[in-house]
Amino acid sequence: MKTLLLVAVSALALAACTPAKTPAPASVEAATVAAETAPAMTLAEAVASDLRSEEEKARDVWRSPAMTLEFFGVDADDKVVEVWPGGGWYTNILAPWLASGGGTLVAAGFDAASIEDAERRARTEQRLAEFKATYADQKFGTIEHTAFSAASGPLTGDGTADVVLTFRNIHNWMSGGYTEKFFADAYTALKPGGVLGVVEHRLPSTQAQDPKATSGYVHEDYVKALAAAAGFEFVEASEINANPADTADHPFGVWTLPPNNASTGRDGAAVEGFDPEKYKAIGESDRMTLKFRKPE
Repeated sequence: MKTLLLVAVSALALAACTPAKTPAPASVEAATVAAETAPAMTLAEAVASDLRSEEEKARDVWRSPAMTLEFFGVDADDKVVEVWPGGGWYTNILAPWLASGGGTLVAAGFDAASIEDAERRARTEQRLAEFKATYADQKFGTIEHTAFSAASGPLTGDGTADVVLTFRNIHNWMSGGYTEKFFADAYTALKPGGVLGVVEHRLPSTQAQDPKATSGYVHEDYVKALAAAAGFEFVEASEINANPADTADHPFGVWTLPPNNASTGRDGAAVEGFDPEKYKAIGESDRMTLKFRKPE
């Protein structure tokens, strides 16, 4: 009996000293793949990046870049077309973020070739050259450049884009008479299931829509109708960029408000009794934020 007891005790001691074999969790491989493919920069880090100026960051309260891009469902590995990026306010966020996640940014800028006036065309060409020189720096990754106008070609390869974005440009295309072409070009560029994200100054439905949108404001229903006519499905609207204080009836249109703070019309005409502080207190414009999808 004593011998059997000693054998049993020895067996227990040996078992206690032998390390147990812990099976590897099934998620290890998936976690490894995720770590290897995760972007080096989060969207929040891109928004806070030193690649953006303090003046740009000061407008975040009005433009809500992180929430807007999240609402549109943009991912760091997407191919994104930004139409008319202007001075690069959103580009400074999108370019480094997409580059870190293996995505692609296509900047579809102004089409200088479509401008007949030689002096204006030269100024546009100069701005485009400066834009491309700025974003040639590899800290922004590699940006593809195309153009958009009434006579431009494709925004990018047909059916290759995950997302097409435009920020406060619809009124410009209404003025030029080629808004329908934008929606058609965006539809062609997107993959089936791809997203079109639109942010635009919003005209209250109680005010009449100027076909040329000379005030800079546009009816939300008008934008939805244009998208539907091009074949898009409306997904959702957001009030991320809304400003209830904006009445959209200012003497110099939307440009009366920050950041432009216009105090005269384009012809230089002033308005008697104009109080610029009144309009600065309103803040930036009330904006619609609309998400559309190209059907599968």
